[in-house]
Amino acid sequence: MIVLGLTGSIGMGKSTTASLFAEAGIPVNDADQMVHDLYRGEAVKEVGKLFPDAIRDEVVDRKLLAENLAKNPDKFRDLEEIVHPLVREREKHFLELQRIAGADMVVLDIPLLFETGNASRVDKIVVVSCDAAIQRQRVLERPGMTAEKFEMILSRQMPDAEKRLRADFVIDTGHGVDAARERVRQIIAELRAGKEKMPNA
Repeated sequence: MIVLGLTGSIGMGKSTTASLFAEAGIPVNDADQMVHDLYRGEAVKEVGKLFPDAIRDEVVDRKLLAENLAKNPDKFRDLEEIVHPLVREREKHFLELQRIAGADMVVLDIPLLFETGNASRVDKIVVVSCDAAIQRQRVLERPGMTAEKFEMILSRQMPDAEKRLRADFVIDTGHGVDAARERVRQIIAELRAGKEKMPNA
């Protein structure tokens, strides 16, 4: 089973690209969605110890959490130490289920794949990218987003140019969804063709 790591900086179109892989029949594991789920369940107690005022109705309020982190950026690491092991456990379960189901390829949608030093966990890396001006426009159109917040997020992410250099495949979403869909199909076909040529594949 080929494990594809899908990543890309904020506003590059990663979520849309993940949906294109799913549309093509490739199982996708979304790390962001897992964190959403954990903030409604397993992670609430420990995150509450770190940020008591980020809990509302027994759920981690992501907006309040972001405000807390903006004031206490040194606590990012503490938060990651709570969340990342829980995400890894769920990811492991996903991979086991897909192997049992006989999937030949899966996608792990991991926003901070490079930044968290997890590139070695996947077989191939797909980086989603676009022109910086398009990225900026997309992000600043999001509700509650400011130029300052955007810059803070970017400062915590590896530069796009470096991600492209480390990628096995790049999908440029600046040319529209149809072009991205075609690129996804090409990548799937190329990986499957390569797998057929491998001994004992």
